[in-house]
Amino acid sequence: MVTVTDNLTMLVIDGWQVYLWRDGDSVTLIDTGAPGSAPAILQAAPRIDRIVLTHGHVDHIGSAAALREHTGAEVVAGEADAPAIRAGAALAPPVFEDWEVPIHQRVAAGLPDAADPVPVDRELHDGDVLDFGGGAEVLAIPGHTGGSIAIHLPEHRVLLTGDTIANVGTLMLGTFNQDRARTIASFQRLAQLDVETACFGHGEPITSGAGARLREVAATLTP
Repeated sequence: MVTVTDNLTMLVIDGWQVYLWRDGDSVTLIDTGAPGSAPAILQAAPRIDRIVLTHGHVDHIGSAAALREHTGAEVVAGEADAPAIRAGAALAPPVFEDWEVPIHQRVAAGLPDAADPVPVDRELHDGDVLDFGGGAEVLAIPGHTGGSIAIHLPEHRVLLTGDTIANVGTLMLGTFNQDRARTIASFQRLAQLDVETACFGHGEPITSGAGARLREVAATLTP
């Protein structure tokens, strides 16, 4: 368990990352890890009020059904990914860069193509505001998947990017994207935000000066 801010904690479960945001007794979970992650998440947070899914890949939604069953938490996800999440269906595959293929084969080994189906109580759109963290702004950031979203907490200057941005060894565009050009445009949009802290689907959080770091990398990206 990694404390990112006073309100935000990162859990790493078998290599997969999820985030817990706490407002007093109220707990919001951002992503759920791969299938089988629920016991470790529930040990850290026996009560979960809301589950936010940044996109529909199995390493992010794999334990959503089990966690909803245990907690009754509301489940929310981006509009374009929600039908597959509800159906327990795989999303359209990424368009791989050549260098990504062996990496994907390694990291996806042992993962199913899709997660168990789970109801999505609310489909999220760009500009929606969720009731945590003083008002959590939803940003539609298609590219990694059609329904990828980020969560921006302006009051706390915190950004959760999902897989559009990664920080594995170096700050970079996320990998395994359905549409690289749209993912770059989404990265560049996120880089314009005034944030101090940024958290990623994969890699270490940036706890200070995140906006400037994001802008440095965004300026180097070309489709």
